[in-house]
Amino acid sequence: MFRRDYIVRMIEDMTAMVAKVFTLKQEKKTTEALWEIDELLNRHFRLNSRLLNSLSVEDIIDMYILGGVVESDRLQGVARLLKEEGSIYAAAGDKDAALFRAMRSLHLFVYADLHGADRELMEMTKEIDELLMETREYKIPAKTERLLLTYMESLGRYAKAEDSLYRLWEHGEAVASEGKELYERLLLKPEEDLARGGLPAEEVRQGLAEWGRLTAGLSKVAKTP
Repeated sequence: MFRRDYIVRMIEDMTAMVAKVFTLKQEKKTTEALWEIDELLNRHFRLNSRLLNSLSVEDIIDMYILGGVVESDRLQGVARLLKEEGSIYAAAGDKDAALFRAMRSLHLFVYADLHGADRELMEMTKEIDELLMETREYKIPAKTERLLLTYMESLGRYAKAEDSLYRLWEHGEAVASEGKELYERLLLKPEEDLARGGLPAEEVRQGLAEWGRLTAGLSKVAKTP
């Protein structure tokens, strides 16, 4: 009960903050808007923006692992604040600072989702979709792309999962076996689910065959003494 009450208070505070920050952005009061983020970071997470943005995403995640369990809803709270901070920099015309925070927010959101975060608390799927739109023209780090592959499959967005797989391959990541396993899992799905996910059964079969041809040379190289 205490835990639930804490999460509810955190969401209420974030909702109020987002409304205030929206007004401050319209008034071009960038410093004041950033102060609002910092205040909430300190109140709920005992962090400040400078520290948060100096840590790697792996270090941030480690801060929210307790007894081997990810505090996924708190982690998505941090992701939400990073996203909002990025929007402040975007409104101020600082594209680099905005992109840096959007990429980190995306990674943390997807990681939280894959570790049991409540998708409804902060409309997480919507937040992730917005971040994907914001970063669509840029190369997403491989570690985030790997999370996205699993995330898209979990949502039933199978064509998007395939897109992540091919981006990883094109970026030189070792995903030959992962790709084969993905297509084999999809072949076990009902055809109507595959069609709804943007990858009809026939395309999955073709995809598996094409993936086999694409990765065959790699397999031969790997077996050469």
